[in-house]
Amino acid sequence: MSETPNTTSTVFTPRVFSGIQPSGGLTLGNYLGAIKRFVSMQEAAFETIYCMVDLHAITVWQDPKELVHNTRELAAGFIASGISPEKSILINQSQVPEHAQLGWIFNCVARMGWMQRMTQFKDKAGKNAQNASLGLFGYPALMAADILVYHATHVPVGEDQKQHLELTRDIAAKFNHDYETNFFPMTEPVIEGAATRVMSLRDGSKKMSKSDPSDASRINMTDTADTIAKKIRKAKTDPDGLPSEAKGLELRPEARNLINIYAALSDQSVNQVLTEYGGAQFGTFKPALADLAVAKLSPISDEMARLMNEPAEIDKILARGAQQAREITVPILKKAYDIVGMIRA
Repeated sequence: MSETPNTTSTVFTPRVFSGIQPSGGLTLGNYLGAIKRFVSMQEAAFETIYCMVDLHAITVWQDPKELVHNTRELAAGFIASGISPEKSILINQSQVPEHAQLGWIFNCVARMGWMQRMTQFKDKAGKNAQNASLGLFGYPALMAADILVYHATHVPVGEDQKQHLELTRDIAAKFNHDYETNFFPMTEPVIEGAATRVMSLRDGSKKMSKSDPSDASRINMTDTADTIAKKIRKAKTDPDGLPSEAKGLELRPEARNLINIYAALSDQSVNQVLTEYGGAQFGTFKPALADLAVAKLSPISDEMARLMNEPAEIDKILARGAQQAREITVPILKKAYDIVGMIRA
């Protein structure tokens, strides 16, 4: 028999959740904008859950074999970058069914107007919105469920995901209001670091993307040391020397991007980097950046390659993570069902 909902205040454990779609082509932008912060947060006073959101991936059609490969490759990228299965829960979303089950409840809490304001749907659907999948339109409710099924208190996000986290807070607030409870937390975004938005190496006004036709526009996390160095040496710049402080980069997008990348890889501020390199020409700075990038990234690509040759090892880690995750999600979903009024054994 289900229990009567308890409307007393809930005490929330400090907990981080975040995820990345396994759509293939992990880049330096993914690493600096998200994964590097995931690693640092597992050392802080949080429980950390990191996810390959494979259910979100199929909002647009995926070749099944490629989806399996991309999910494993993303998991390999997480692990090789320093996310430890001993310190964090590492999962692929579809192995934890409570995500989708809470997602349906949130489909019924969220309003159509909220979904229609989501800029990412407009960007992805474009002029063919009527041909887009219902999943692509409604996936922000599933994203809210991804977060709230863990009662996550913090989510590291890029600037382009802030709107979805605001929606998560709206859904939590409406659920709590409608059912006169304090069951779901008001999750806080964590946006920090010098390179939360890494730009193209060929055009500093565009975000680094795996979909850019030019491979030279990005550093792939599977690139060899020679390829990484070559791409940085050929990165677009301008003819001027580097300024001595950050405000001198305001109208120089390519210069700003390379300085941001150096700052993020070296765990320094932009001004600290410019204190060292202010006045230098790119002929001096680019080799230094190439050496730094190779030192930081080539061990990751090497470990990713090793893991991808051992797929059973990756699958075992994800299966164990799913078991750990469900120790959190099952009781939270059961309580949500009780609050909504669902009868269960």
